[in-house]
Amino acid sequence: MSNESAETMQQEEIRSWRVRPMSKSEIAMAYAPNLTPQGAVNRLMAWIHQNPELTEALERTGYRKTQKLLTSLQVRTIFSYLGEP
Repeated sequence: MSNESAETMQQEEIRSWRVRPMSKSEIAMAYAPNLTPQGAVNRLMAWIHQNPELTEALERTGYRKTQKLLTSLQVRTIFSYLGEP
């Protein structure tokens, strides 16, 4: 497989998982694949809490810190503030 084909497949994979609901663990592991799932979630939650604008934007989407599944809108909101993983 050529580099171009591999890159295209990787871009399609990123697009496909960005637009669907994801568990907190899944999105956290995308940002910190070298950590345990719980460690990655802890890091993601710290980043969210340290960014008041992100916290407020997530709250406007109906986000609650106890929810386990993020909506696609919430995932996009996180990406818009933290960048893509």
